[in-house]
Formats: sequence, C-alpha cells, structure tokens
Amino acid sequence: MNVGIVGLGLMGGSLSLALKKFPNKYALLGYDHNPTHRADALRLNLVDSISSDFSQIEACDIIILTIPVDAIIATAQNLKKIQETCTVIDFGSSKEKISKSIPQEIRQNFVTAHPMTGTEKFGPSAAIEGLYNEKTMVICDIEKSAAYQKGIALDLFKDIQAKIVFMGAKEHDRHAAFISHMPHAVSYALAQSVMKQEDPKSILALAGGGFKSMSRIAKSSPNMWEDIFRQNKENLLESIEAFNREMKLCQKLLEEEKWDELHQWMHDANKLHDTL
Repeated sequence: MNVGIVGLGLMGGSLSLALKKFPNKYALLGYDHNPTHRADALRLNLVDSISSDFSQIEACDIIILTIPVDAIIATAQNLKKIQETCTVIDFGSSKEKISKSIPQEIRQNFVTAHPMTGTEKFGPSAAIEGLYNEKTMVICDIEKSAAYQKGIALDLFKDIQAKIVFMGAKEHDRHAAFISHMPHAVSYALAQSVMKQEDPKSILALAGGGFKSMSRIAKSSPNMWEDIFRQNKENLLESIEAFNREMKLCQKLLEEEKWDELHQWMHDANKLHDTL
C-alpha cells in the first residue's frame, strides 16, 4: 500500500521508521512544506521517496496527517479528490474540532486518532525507533468512519504495536486537557517563573532531575502548542482552574503553617501513581 505521510517531524518520522519494518506491505511517500525537513528525511532514510506535489499524496492508499492541528483542518478541506478506498488518519492532539471540520463527503474516509506518546523534540532528526510501541492510540468518533477505513487503520496500528482505545472526541479533549495540555502550560509557566527572576543562570545552576523533568516539555514547539491550546481552549481553561485551586490550597496551608494538612495533601497526591 502506498502511504503518504504529511509532516516529517517527530511523529511522522517515527511512524515511517515503524512502517519501514514492513517493506513488502508499505511504500512510504513523504511530504513536508519545509524543504530542509524534506532533505533531512531523505538523508535519514525515513521515507522511500519525497514529493512536493500534493496530488501524489492524494493518490495514496493511506494518508497520515502528522502536522499541527490547525493545518490538519486546512488540509482536510483539500482532500476531496481522494479515492473512495483511501484511508486518511490524523494524529492531532485535539480531536473535536478536527472531527467536526472534515468535509462530510469524505468523513467516512477519515480515522481521527491521537497517539499518546512523544518527546519535546521536533523535526526529522527527532524521529526515533519504537515511539509507538505499547503506547495508547486513542481513536475518536469511530462510528463516523467506514468499516473499510477502520480496518485499514486498526491493521496499521497493530503493525506499529500501539494499544487501541476508543473514545468520543469531546470526551477525549476534556481528558487530554488534564493529562497533556495543562501539563504543557504548567511547564511553560515553570520555565517563565525562573527566567523572569533577576539571576536565572544562578538559579538554573542548581537544577537537578526534578526541575529538568518538570520543565522538559517547555522545549516543545510553540507553533504546535499554540494551535492545540486554541482548539481546546475551554477544556484547557477548566484544567488550569483546577490546577490553580490546588496551588492556592498549597499556598494557604503554607501561609497558615498547617503542616499536618499539607502532609496529608501531599500524601493524597501520592495515590495518583496507584492508578497509573
């Protein structure tokens, strides 16, 4: 099957590496608006070939959109010439607006998915082997996809060893706000709180594993995350409000020196990892 991968960064490049293990099953055609990314993808052998002609992508059996969420919506509007049997899969981190924005005449061709994996790095050089292995792949609004397209997508996800979870797009976006989108906002805020001090370099000289772990995702692409924050604004605001309530509670317990209550607050938070 001819697979057109639109976007050759971390997600698209890593997907290509996973599918390259099946040379008799998938032929990989890459597409990226960035000429440097196109050259790097070829140099790194991420895809079999590169095209700057989007009509070649439209002719593929499978099209996978691993681009920012706003770009996914814009690209979907230009896919009306695809074959009836074409399967289009998007990897957007927010799902409801994408699902609703797909033109109705090709909605059955789409499988809207979100792989719960990634790193703070981006570009073709960020691609890594095994990124999707045993990671959750959320498929949203699957009832809107045709049976054939559903089968193609599930087979591909099986090949990359992802774990499938089905969920409504609205439900997904609320959950993703708490476990992905709000943590990115917190990480950006943590980085800003240090960088705006009078001597950030001296502060960072003390940075250990805890700070580095919490601030790591602040290195994520602002272009990508601005789009995600915009698309999932209401859910993100709700999750930030919930986080702020807990921070204010922590502040109050500190100010009032309620150490036993602070200890219990921390102890209750420890229980999160009994669930994970």
